[in-house]
Amino acid sequence: MAQHDLVIKGGEVVDGTGAAPRTADVAIHNGVISAVGPGLHGDRVIDADGAMVTPGWVDVHTHYDGQAAWDSELDPSFSNGVTSLVMGNCGVGFAPCPPGEQQTLIELMEGVEDIPGAALHEGVPWGAWESFPEYLDFLGQRSYSLDIGAQLAHGALRFHVMRDRGVRNEDATEEDIAAMRKLTAEAVAAGAIGFSTSRTIFHRSLDGSAVPGTYATANELHALAHGMADGGGAVFEAITSESIGDLEMLGGERFSQLHELELLADISRATGQKITFTTVQNRDRPHDWRQVLDFVSDHNATGTKLYPQVASRPIGLLSSLEGYHAFMRRRSYLEIAHLPVAERAKAMRDPQLRARILGDDDVPPENPGSMEALYEALQMRVPGMYLLAPIVDYEPTSDQSFLEIAAAQGQTPLEAAYDFLCAGDGTNVATMLGAGFVDQNLDAIREMLVHPETVTGLGDAGAHVKLICDGSMPSTQITHWARDRTRGEQIPVEFLVEKQTRRNARLYGLEDRGTLEVGMRADVNVIDFANLQVRRPETHADLPANGVRFLQPVSGYLATFVNGVQTRAHDTDTGERPGRLIRRR
Repeated sequence: MAQHDLVIKGGEVVDGTGAAPRTADVAIHNGVISAVGPGLHGDRVIDADGAMVTPGWVDVHTHYDGQAAWDSELDPSFSNGVTSLVMGNCGVGFAPCPPGEQQTLIELMEGVEDIPGAALHEGVPWGAWESFPEYLDFLGQRSYSLDIGAQLAHGALRFHVMRDRGVRNEDATEEDIAAMRKLTAEAVAAGAIGFSTSRTIFHRSLDGSAVPGTYATANELHALAHGMADGGGAVFEAITSESIGDLEMLGGERFSQLHELELLADISRATGQKITFTTVQNRDRPHDWRQVLDFVSDHNATGTKLYPQVASRPIGLLSSLEGYHAFMRRRSYLEIAHLPVAERAKAMRDPQLRARILGDDDVPPENPGSMEALYEALQMRVPGMYLLAPIVDYEPTSDQSFLEIAAAQGQTPLEAAYDFLCAGDGTNVATMLGAGFVDQNLDAIREMLVHPETVTGLGDAGAHVKLICDGSMPSTQITHWARDRTRGEQIPVEFLVEKQTRRNARLYGLEDRGTLEVGMRADVNVIDFANLQVRRPETHADLPANGVRFLQPVSGYLATFVNGVQTRAHDTDTGERPGRLIRRR
């Protein structure tokens, strides 16, 4: 009788292959899946009767580039069953970074991803690396709750080679392009699992300027992709122009959607690289996502490798006194903005101050690229904001919007939002559901999820710490779509599990994980699926320099294993850190 280190016994196994759930035991020995079937025996047994057993989630869109330098836990991914992740997305990162270059990179990350600059200054050991291979060596010496893979960011690369010319988005010279191609090849050869770039003007540095590489020529992008091929091949990740709308308030995007698709197809065809890129339903072009998917299907049939990256829930911008809100730049609000949140909320309830704030002028922020510059957008979108209940519903009905709440109370939507935010201890949270919720339902997201060419991501775990809290998307993906949805068709759980395990793993060349099959890495979740819940975000002052971030409590993960080592038990950290840097080989 074969003996195993551990047997997870009697659970409903959803193995990541797309096969239907079945009751079985899952055995682990020496960090790999050693058997799947009935009647298995092990040195240790976990009773999974009534639970669902899946591979660990693979999240391909995160921003832990700084956090990975000081933190071994890597939450919120850690709390959401993620066992492998990819960081360095959206063209921003921290390598290469010789001494003295960090300020520009910090301002890029703060402007694009809303990670406090003070936390990055204090938490990252600047000088511990210069080149991207040295950055990988630094990460490779550390241990984590899960495995991490790093991508080379276009913004950091371009600034390193071109300095201020790169920041000003001047066209690269032939010498610049050759240098960037060489460094890209070196990064991939050292283990970078991808290269990332951003081409949307929405991504701006703290001073309001577009991220280096936003307007890069086709020649530059082709050369960088060839550099990836020179180094052994990797994934090319892009946020394309017009992917999140026209952005007329910022001057409008430079390139059309069709231009971007043709460019990515040409790059993939010429270099053989896989390309994944953001695809959402946006308000300016609510039907373009269908054209994107049709384009990809047609071109992939002839040899391109294009993988639209889609979200499993709307991209929601949070509104709270502890983060960003419609009143945060009102002149009279700024007088009390320094108060602790409970005191601030109490002050805001004073009728005289309430009237002043509601009728006051706005003071533009000092840094035009700061997320505080969103105050105008938040004001305009207040009617379409929704209250967040303790258990979050990402497909809410209209009666949860400030528009209808205000109508019922005889108020304006702005007044209703004000009173909601400053009620009680000031910790209420609302959300502006944008991309994916254009039609006030998630039918478009469902179509994108079930499309055979898409991969799931866009949760931005580790980033947008006071604006977006979507690192829990992997949990939402299975709860909403396989269990809770009532406003339209659901999706079979086996399809969803395969989508965020095997499919994401194979995109990045991770052939040793993503399924519960014999010989695969023992990255496993044991889930109380009936009671898995994603709750309303809460603030935590746990970043370096006392930086504040939103984290979303999630409950229902009975156990998570990384490489056969249990990292979580009943939603609690075991303290084990078996995770390591993934190097592309």
